[in-house]
Amino acid sequence: MLSPLAILFPDLRPEIFSIDIGTFTFALRWYALAYIAGFLLGWWIIMRLMTRPALWPNGTAPMPPAKVEGLLTWVIVGVILGGRLGFVLFYQPAYYLEYPAQALRIWEGGMSFHGGFAGVIVAGLLYCRRHSVPPLQLADAMALVAPIGIGLGRLANFINAELWGRPTLAPWGVVFPGPAAQDCPWDWPSTLCARHPTQLYEAALEGALLFAVLAYLVWRRGGLRQPGLVTGVFAAGYGLGRFTVEFWRQADAQFITPDNPLGHVLALGPVGVSMGQVLSLPMIAVGLALILRARQTRAPA
Repeated sequence: MLSPLAILFPDLRPEIFSIDIGTFTFALRWYALAYIAGFLLGWWIIMRLMTRPALWPNGTAPMPPAKVEGLLTWVIVGVILGGRLGFVLFYQPAYYLEYPAQALRIWEGGMSFHGGFAGVIVAGLLYCRRHSVPPLQLADAMALVAPIGIGLGRLANFINAELWGRPTLAPWGVVFPGPAAQDCPWDWPSTLCARHPTQLYEAALEGALLFAVLAYLVWRRGGLRQPGLVTGVFAAGYGLGRFTVEFWRQADAQFITPDNPLGHVLALGPVGVSMGQVLSLPMIAVGLALILRARQTRAPA
């Protein structure tokens, strides 16, 4: 039986509203709004950081506030192109190799955080080279605001009833609509599956908690005066949070087989790990390396 406290998914729709214009339908989706809000809030916070020279090494901000708007354009392109390319390469390469034109249909969904992260790195480096901005200092500013977009994106994933977790009898399990409620393990004691709301776990860990840690580091501990420290804490913090939540998150369907029901792609000793965990390990390693490097660098007053 389901846990007596299992939660039925509320009546939420992916679309906030839709308007029919002849044969064309315009719809504003929660996921799109999450991206827009994340970009705008990040832009505003970075603008504020650039007006606070005391937060930066030698009392000098890495760029004038007027240049932040141009940075936003580069970041948006990096997120979209990198996120889509990462999804194509990491999660469904065989499908898109057979149907390459489908890779362009980004409005149908399919984005990879790790791909988007790589896209932002490339866009940021190109921007820094073009405008003579110190890369690590700009990376620190961007790392501070990244959890905002991540948290909002995970909330949108919950509203969309996607990226849910594995079946659970825990009282906070959620009965998501569609296949999530029907594809129960063969020995499951009910006709409906309540699942871990891993979207909310990630929104809390990789969004709210990580932003709180980074904000404290920046405004209370002078973290921006040690270039690379904030970026390192973000990368390691996200990687650890994602790696942990993946133990309860349902693997992508293409990795699940009768012989591999948990969708593991690699074995680390007796423990199997998912694709999301494999992609998180380099982030943890790079994050720890940046933290050590920054701690060994004396912070200028």
